[in-house]
Amino acid sequence: MRRRSGGRQARKALRAAPLAEAARPVRPGHTGGQFQPLSAGDIAAIVDNVFRILERVGFADATPHCIETCTAAGAVLGSDGRLRMPRGLVERTLTQARRNLVLHGQDPRRDLDLSGTRVHFSTAGAAVMLADPENNLYRDSEARDLYDMARIADDCEHIHMFQRTCVPRDIADDYALDINTAYCSVMGTSKHVGSSWTLAPHVEKTLLMLHMIAGGEAEWRARPFVSQSNCFVVPPMKFAAEALECLRVAVEGGMPVLLLSAGQAGATAPAFLAGTVSQAWAECLGGLIYVNAIEPGAPAILGAWPFVSDLRTGAMSGGSPEQGLLSAACAQVGNHFDLPFGTACGMTDSKFPDFQAGAERAATVLSAALSGANIVYESAGMYASLLGACPESMLLDNDILGAVGRVTRGIEVNADTLSFDEIERICTSGEGHYLGSDNTLQVMQSEYIYPDFSDRTSPTVWEEQGKPVLLKRAIERKHEILARHVPRHVSDEVDARVRAEFPISLSREAMGR
Repeated sequence: MRRRSGGRQARKALRAAPLAEAARPVRPGHTGGQFQPLSAGDIAAIVDNVFRILERVGFADATPHCIETCTAAGAVLGSDGRLRMPRGLVERTLTQARRNLVLHGQDPRRDLDLSGTRVHFSTAGAAVMLADPENNLYRDSEARDLYDMARIADDCEHIHMFQRTCVPRDIADDYALDINTAYCSVMGTSKHVGSSWTLAPHVEKTLLMLHMIAGGEAEWRARPFVSQSNCFVVPPMKFAAEALECLRVAVEGGMPVLLLSAGQAGATAPAFLAGTVSQAWAECLGGLIYVNAIEPGAPAILGAWPFVSDLRTGAMSGGSPEQGLLSAACAQVGNHFDLPFGTACGMTDSKFPDFQAGAERAATVLSAALSGANIVYESAGMYASLLGACPESMLLDNDILGAVGRVTRGIEVNADTLSFDEIERICTSGEGHYLGSDNTLQVMQSEYIYPDFSDRTSPTVWEEQGKPVLLKRAIERKHEILARHVPRHVSDEVDARVRAEFPISLSREAMGR
């Protein structure tokens, strides 16, 4: 029996060659929707409950502008001060709302198509500490940490956008904090960025900075590369005044908004999961009504982010199986409405990268992705249920997200992939294996994904290599990326103009520029 020579060398050469985008085994925007924890009848009951909550319960603490704008659109202000949304108003808003939304990157090649059930992965969070496994400690997070994590995300294939991961606690002034949070993010990556603000005037100032980076206000409005993450509601069913004003300025300024409801099941949302899904969607649709009352069709992502309480202690449990289940159910409702939708999964309860972290992240992110969530936020780097952010983990999590993306892509079945001719040839020719097959060489890169860190070697090879530890390798890779990867999508000239106009705390030397 003759064996085809050169097969191993050919496979190694193929693995080393750069892949064309269309040939990659995993790309942004694979279609989800395979996992459906809710039946059609369940969805109908939840949607009916959402309409009932909006019409009969409504929202407390609406701002004067929100009241004026929404009542002009058809909302009703009750004698109890609650702003209620009749079903007709909700349905009319659903017909006006923007669909097929594209989130722009500073680099057009990194634009994200949020139509249908296309799935993408993002960071997110407002961690107040950096989880530092290199020194085995937690410490206050700083502006440099945020910039560095943006750079790492910029280098990670399966992290498709960067929403701020931590709060720079070395900046005390709220205005400087908001400006620097946006600055560190947009300077660190050319992918789409999500950020948040404490006061509306800070959003106005930041928009001026973004106009400078974009090349002008018209250029910004044509391709807004930053979205506002906005917790406009305080569950259950109360508006947050300052956040509503930030939302108004963002909509008027052409900035896409993430309408974020983050109730905690059993605490600020019902303990029954169906009730939590209902309240989360009622809160999100209340925000959508306000957005469309300001500007019909303004770009908005519905962010039903219900979290889970460990009912034994009341503590948040981001790594619980219920977290994945809730997020998947919320995504199903988003698919039903055909609205751009994002949810949060992946924020493990563990404190450092370990078995618990990997298991919790993979299980919850997979649930959300397979359900067809357009963006799975919090999917990389978050620990201690959002209290800590870990740069090294973003690299390890990139492997997890690649694997989740591959499962989401699924299996293509056609005359070629069924492989009958090849099966017949291999089995009747006496060759007996497919290792040297032309088809194997052809699809080994496009059909299969290979992790950067997970160890697939034998125990013998593992020993020969010095028993490498994944976390140690991630720490080494982090240093290597931060030493070499200094994004230059914003020119030094534009950066100098920004620094002359705004209180930027991060020095150019600290940025490696």
